[in-house]
Amino acid sequence: MPHAPQHADVPTVELDSALRGGPFHVALRAAIAARGLPLQRVQHHLSRHGVKVGVTSLSYWQQGARRPQRPESLRAVRALEEILQLPEESLIRLLEEAGEGSSAQRPAARSYRAFVEASGVLEQLLTELDAPLDSGLHTLAHHERVLIGARRELAGREAYHIVRAHRDGVDRFVAVHHGDPGCEPERIIVHALENCRTGRVRRHHGTGVLVAELLFDLRLRSGDTFLFRYGVEDGTAGVSREYVRSFGAAGGQYALQVRFDAAALPVRCHRFSQHSAAAPRSGRQELRLSARHHSVHVVEPRVRAGAVGIGWDWE
Repeated sequence: MPHAPQHADVPTVELDSALRGGPFHVALRAAIAARGLPLQRVQHHLSRHGVKVGVTSLSYWQQGARRPQRPESLRAVRALEEILQLPEESLIRLLEEAGEGSSAQRPAARSYRAFVEASGVLEQLLTELDAPLDSGLHTLAHHERVLIGARRELAGREAYHIVRAHRDGVDRFVAVHHGDPGCEPERIIVHALENCRTGRVRRHHGTGVLVAELLFDLRLRSGDTFLFRYGVEDGTAGVSREYVRSFGAAGGQYALQVRFDAAALPVRCHRFSQHSAAAPRSGRQELRLSARHHSVHVVEPRVRAGAVGIGWDWE
């Protein structure tokens, strides 16, 4: 009677080990190998789940050359768990761990899972507002001023935008606010401050995501520029430790200023950047707090896709 190959279960053993300890790309590669699926078949299965991912992207993911970043890619990861018959959240968990990195470099950062959940909620809220993925606006400049209150809370922020329309008929901008963990979106207020008025507002309590229409008083033609300003009154969460602004694509200038109440000054501040929610943070640079105005700031002459933020430490 012929003997079974001695190493027949090696792929399964490797997969179990990779799912426990990661990293993500090793677990994905082991799962695909264990199921014996060529990447073209994996892509076909994903398309049947309504998710479009190229074979090249799948190859990069399993090599560790890239990580899933966009909301569409994150949906693909969840679909892969089902297609490859993996435990629910097994790949997402490994992405979260990879994204969190060293706790010393990422104090109080949102988890990768929180980003995934918020991305899905944001897409749902934008759908409710019939907001297209392409807003028809290109940002020339975006300046934000964030206020941290006496209780160390995110008290509010103000945003000033200079935009240019790249199609005819644009008459609104959809603002997104992601409150700190524990915030109460139903108590957060959006104020239209200049050259706009507030339209529909949608909130999601579980993730702290709020979206609001800012309506212009005219319809822009392609090539027209427009300036507007709005504010968000928050103050509903606990202690704040960072402010992050994400960008889906490259754009114009971005400036972020964080100002602290005189009764609650941090011991140190720093800037950071991040290519995606799953990527480690980089570009850390200490920032000096202004003695008179109790503020720090960063300026990006031209933003790239990813995120820029300021973090701070309390005593």
